[in-house]
Amino acid sequence: MTHVLVSPSYGSREARRHWHDTLDHEIPFLAAPYRDVLDDTVRRQLQEAHPGGAARFWGATKAHDKKMEPVTAGDVVLFTGRNQVRAVGEIGVIFRSTALADALWPPAAGGESWHTVYSLRHFELTDIPYQELSSVLGYRANFQYPGQLVLAGAKADAVIEGFLITTEHALSRAGGGPARGDATEDAARRAVRLAAAEEMRTSVTSYTRPAATTLVRRRESELLRDFRRTLGEIPARRYSCPAGVTDLYVEGQAVELVEAKSAASRLCVRQAMAQLLDYVRYSPQPVDRLIALFPEALTDGDLRLLHHYGIDCVHRSAPGVFERVPAPEESRLRMRAVWAR
Repeated sequence: MTHVLVSPSYGSREARRHWHDTLDHEIPFLAAPYRDVLDDTVRRQLQEAHPGGAARFWGATKAHDKKMEPVTAGDVVLFTGRNQVRAVGEIGVIFRSTALADALWPPAAGGESWHTVYSLRHFELTDIPYQELSSVLGYRANFQYPGQLVLAGAKADAVIEGFLITTEHALSRAGGGPARGDATEDAARRAVRLAAAEEMRTSVTSYTRPAATTLVRRRESELLRDFRRTLGEIPARRYSCPAGVTDLYVEGQAVELVEAKSAASRLCVRQAMAQLLDYVRYSPQPVDRLIALFPEALTDGDLRLLHHYGIDCVHRSAPGVFERVPAPEESRLRMRAVWAR
């Protein structure tokens, strides 16, 4: 189970100072004074999670010890403040150390030390209004997220699916298996996790990410949400696999795999093509059509490129209206033999 920690982190002057100290940049934890207060076990864990010897850090006071008990490596953190989620992170190592906390965040005179400390394997700035987070969670629109929340089960899943979050930890759990058709096919198939797509409601700022992790995607999410409405009651989900996490896996009369892009540029066309051809190898069922989804029509040359590999193009022609330009049947049939391997 992946937990989602909602952590107020920018509302007060002290919180903003702590943000500047340990979230605006990485901390070299193997340098003084930090190394001097790390025990050997924690030091080894940090070095394994952050081989470069540096990481961003955040934490919580002793009053939150019980609430923080279920939080572990690979869980997701939403950093909140001033009516928005300001950043999304993935926990690398979590432990308790007042000594390190005081080295990272020296308490003000008469202030309280932090107790729980956690490093961040990935950290990404966002600008998600509280209203969008509340919509995903089913909270009232004006909910202000005043204190630490640890979400589990359906609530955590709603955030992860709603924001299209894929952590490095989740990929490692799915990962490494071969594609369908290889000698250990069953192991690869077990690595595929299907997830409901109905929670894709939010708009999140898009940033460039390392290949291993995708935390936030704004324009793609908006486009997918708009396209999803056109499918009506046709089942549409996502699946995670060693290649990553798909955008949509549609199980209607035909099985379709959809990859959305935020622009109709040549680079986005090539990215969509590569991702579709990678994901399709792990499909739970043989795929009939690959679909690249764009916010506007492609150039003739880019359309021919997709069609050469048997990939249909769908673009938005008006709000809520999409036009499909299917690949030639002979191209699709030729490539389907490759997809099914």
